[in-house]
Amino acid sequence: MNYNRRIIWSWALYDWANSAFATVVLAGFFPLLYQDFWNAGVDAATANLRLGWSNAAASLLLVLSAPLIGAVADAAGAHKRILFLFAAPAMVATAALALVPEGAWITASVLFACATLGFMGANLLYDALLVSVAPPDRWHAVSGLGFGLGYLGGGLLYLVCVIGTLRPQLFGLASGTEAALHAFTLTAIWWAIFSLPLLLLVPEPGRRNNAATGTPWRAGAVQVWQTLRRLRRHRTIALFLFAYWLYIDGVGTVIRMAVAYGRALGFERSDLILALLLVQFVGFPAAIAFGHLGERIGPRRGIYIGLAVYILVCLWGALIRSPWEFFVIAVLVGLVQGGIQALSRSAYARLVPASRSGEFFGFYNLMGKFAALLGPPLFGLFGTWFGDVRYSMLSLILLFVAGGLVLSRLPDSAFGDAGNRPPSQ
Repeated sequence: MNYNRRIIWSWALYDWANSAFATVVLAGFFPLLYQDFWNAGVDAATANLRLGWSNAAASLLLVLSAPLIGAVADAAGAHKRILFLFAAPAMVATAALALVPEGAWITASVLFACATLGFMGANLLYDALLVSVAPPDRWHAVSGLGFGLGYLGGGLLYLVCVIGTLRPQLFGLASGTEAALHAFTLTAIWWAIFSLPLLLLVPEPGRRNNAATGTPWRAGAVQVWQTLRRLRRHRTIALFLFAYWLYIDGVGTVIRMAVAYGRALGFERSDLILALLLVQFVGFPAAIAFGHLGERIGPRRGIYIGLAVYILVCLWGALIRSPWEFFVIAVLVGLVQGGIQALSRSAYARLVPASRSGEFFGFYNLMGKFAALLGPPLFGLFGTWFGDVRYSMLSLILLFVAGGLVLSRLPDSAFGDAGNRPPSQ
C-alpha cells in the first residue's frame, strides 16, 4: 500500500467524527440528562449506579465478541464494512435519544447501551486500521493526530451544543433541556457526515493470506482459538494488555462518570458543561504533542507521565469543594487523557503482527471494554457503600498505580526505536 497524507487524514477524520459521540453524549449531555431528566426525583447515588450499569451492559456485549469480530475482519478483509455495521445503528440509536420522554430511564438506558456498543465496536476496527494507513515509524504521531482531531472536532460540536443549552432562544428553542435533547440528533448527523472520508478514501487492508479455509466467521473463530492458545508465548503482548486493562479502567471511568460526579457534588450544570468543553480544547494540542513526545522519549515514559497526572487528579477530585477547582482538574485531564490513549494504541500496534492487527486489536479493545464493565459500576458502588461519592475517586488510584507497575515489567525492547518491532514477534 502507498502511504499518503490523504489516506492518513481520511483515517484520522473518523476520530473527528466519532468523538462527537464520546464528548457530547458519552461524557457530556447524557450523564446530565440521565440524572436530571430521565431519573428526575431519584437520588444521585442511585442515578449514578444505573448509569454505571448502562455502560456495563454495552461493554459486556463487546467483551464477548471483540476478538472474534477483529479476527473475522482480518480473515475477510472487511475492516471498514464491519466498522460501519456497528457505526450506522449506533448513529440511529443516538438520534433516537432525542425522542425519549422525561422519566423514561429504562428506554434511555437501552438506547444508550446500543449506541455505546456500536461506538465501541466501530472503534475496534478503526484502531486496527492504524497499521495499514501509516508506516511503523509514524504510528505514534498518526495516532496522536487522530486523537487530536477527535478532541477538536468533538469540542467544536460540543461548543455549539453548549451555546444551545445556555442560550436556547438563539436557536428558537424553549429551554436548555430541549436544546440538550436536540444535541443527540446533531451528534448523529455529524458522526455520519465526517465518517465519509474513511468510507470512501481509506482502502481495506485486504484479506489475510494465511487465513483458514471456509467462511470468514469460521476462519475468525479458528484464529481466535489459536491466538488464545499461543498468547502464552506472546508474553510481552499479554503483559501490555494486562497493564492497559488496569490503567485504562481508571481513564475510562473518569471520562464516563466525571460529569455525573460533579453533579452529585452539587455543582451547576453550566459549570460542568464548560469544564468538559475545556477538556476538549486543551486535549486537541495535547494529544498531538503526546504523539510526538512518544517518538522522542518513548511511549512508556509518556504513559507514566499521564498516569502520574491522573493520580493527582483523583486525590484532588476527592477533596474538591469549589467550581474553580473542577476547571483546573479539567485542564489537567485534558493535558493527558488523549496522550495516554494515543500512546497506548500506537505502542500496542508495534507489538502485534500487522497481518493480524484486527484480531489482536480485538483483544486490545476487549481489555479496554472489560475495564468499562467494572469501572463505572464500581465507581457507583463506592458512593453507595461509603455514603459519600468522594470515595469513588480514591478507588481509581489503585488502578493507575497497578497499571504502571505492570507496565514497568515489560522489556525495553518492547518500546524500541522507531520502525523496529520487538523480537517477541
